[in-house]
Amino acid sequence: MQLVYAKWRAIQWTLEKSILERCFCRNLAITFISDFLRKYAKSKKLYVFVGLNTFVMPLKCYNHARMNEQARTLRLGMAQLDVTVGDFSGNLDKMLHVLDEARRLNVGLVVFPELAICGYPPEDLLLKPQFIERNLQYLDKLVQASSGLSVIAGYVESGDYLYNAAAIICDGKHIGTYRKIFLSNYGVFDEDRYFKPGSECPVYVIDGVVVGINICDDIWQVDGPARMQAHAGAEVILNISASPYHYGRMKERIARLVSQALDNVAIVAYNNMVGGQDELVFDGGSIVLSEKGEILACGQQFAEDFIVVDIDLEAVAQARVGDSAWNQGCDMATVWPVRQVIVSQQSDNIDKPAVPPRNVVEYAIDAEIYNALVLGTRDYIYKNGFKKVVLGLSGGVDSSLVASVAVDALGKENVIGVSMPSRFSSEGSKTDALLLAHNLGIKLISLPIENTFKSYLDSLCDVFGDAGTDTTEENIQARIRGNFVMALSNKFGWLVLPTGNKSEMATGYATLYGDMAGGFAILKDVPKTLVYKLVAYRNACAGYDIIPQSVIDKPPSAELRFNQRDSDNLPPYDVLDQVLKAYVEEDKSVEQMVNMGLDEDVVRQAARLVDRSEYKRRQSPPGIKITTRAFGRDRRLPITNKFNGNG
Repeated sequence: MQLVYAKWRAIQWTLEKSILERCFCRNLAITFISDFLRKYAKSKKLYVFVGLNTFVMPLKCYNHARMNEQARTLRLGMAQLDVTVGDFSGNLDKMLHVLDEARRLNVGLVVFPELAICGYPPEDLLLKPQFIERNLQYLDKLVQASSGLSVIAGYVESGDYLYNAAAIICDGKHIGTYRKIFLSNYGVFDEDRYFKPGSECPVYVIDGVVVGINICDDIWQVDGPARMQAHAGAEVILNISASPYHYGRMKERIARLVSQALDNVAIVAYNNMVGGQDELVFDGGSIVLSEKGEILACGQQFAEDFIVVDIDLEAVAQARVGDSAWNQGCDMATVWPVRQVIVSQQSDNIDKPAVPPRNVVEYAIDAEIYNALVLGTRDYIYKNGFKKVVLGLSGGVDSSLVASVAVDALGKENVIGVSMPSRFSSEGSKTDALLLAHNLGIKLISLPIENTFKSYLDSLCDVFGDAGTDTTEENIQARIRGNFVMALSNKFGWLVLPTGNKSEMATGYATLYGDMAGGFAILKDVPKTLVYKLVAYRNACAGYDIIPQSVIDKPPSAELRFNQRDSDNLPPYDVLDQVLKAYVEEDKSVEQMVNMGLDEDVVRQAARLVDRSEYKRRQSPPGIKITTRAFGRDRRLPITNKFNGNG
């Protein structure tokens, strides 16, 4: 006879209350029940339900005759979707397509990401009653389409308050709702502005399996909902999420999820959104882990995916019986009320189609970042109704990388380069721009700015007098170029892609209404040193120097005066980027950075440039977040302030 944790049954055999009251903790109850069942092992089968201190523990006793039955499994399908905020019809169409596929594969439970109905993050659209109502209308449409299936989907629950919620649906009925408890309110997130946190930790019996459902940040808490649900009998902890990308994020997630699987002796299934939404990229990478922390299945990064996996529940039951540490945790205090809701009983053991084989590509860090830029660019352009983009091709490394990403995202026929040489442009830069356009197969327009530049200088001559030349004349050239690409944008409906990188945005080494002009800044969160790594990655993928080696080898220069170099105004990028990472992304002080071994003069110069350039960044276009802290909603500083971060 084997004692295991198992599913709920409609018929349950319960012990007398007086006996249970003599058990002061769950472990004593388990010992007592085990002895009791051994004594009565001759019965064909016994179903036991034990409730202690608001916890729920389902138990099942098999006699020797039932030991050879097929192991209890759940076929889980996680739909990793690229949804769009406010596109209720389009989002639902994707979900209905998944439901059709789930029926074909006889999936027991279909899961959609956090706020999949309305898209994430909806921000102040949540303040519009008509947005909330539309969200509820389309949830109803999903419910009506769920015939024969159990479904979990993220939506906005409405009442006296708004909740970030998960709907539990079965066979055309909305059975229950889980409300997110730990609201995301840091970095790019503002959930406290809109939502009220949930206050319950229900578990649901779905297809005969006890499932704990929670949302995004709930799974990151050590003593959070996952633990409560596991000790309330949940064999599977299912988390729906909309977790945006930054490099290294995938490893962080896996480490947290493995810890939850091991600590709770439970299957952990994590379903993440995928796709670009403004400056955020959701990278997918959904994953299912065994109770031992082993990967059972995972979703592709940066692509829609439907992950179907058969989960063995008997392994969880056996592991829990032998895990004394887990059993001791059963007596932990209840933070949130726990209740159990029966959604559906175990389906009949019918033959199921084979689970489709999976071939998931694992990305190295440079490949991961590059794919994030491609996905973020593609979704921003197409979701906002644009078809083509235009950018200035200077022959430099930044514009070369932007052009390459744009081609990979949109196709070469939808990318237009513009060469705008001046008297200060080197011959190498001109030929490099031509060669790059040829290698990428994109159209290149030539618009020299010399005559326009002369006209500006002539018009301003009397006003400037003998003031001499300085950055004013440099910025005039940048603004002429900005005007040219914006004119093409207005005339043909092309979106302008500025080419500045994070190092330049941080230090203000960019011209307002000049090289900062545009609609979407692909490299806004990409430091200069990382630009070179991504160029090397792209060339390695091509198998040749699709971005010419001469572009990589030349010293960085804006070419706005004779023999100009970036190093004339900035520290070397390999040093500068270390300072910027510490100061911008990690909030380290000047003293801390000096103690890290960084040169004090360089640190103070960089900090001063960052602090005084906030007004410029506030006027820059959105760009793709790929670091732990990007400029924009990730880092919100007042323009007007007297705090001196330079010490």
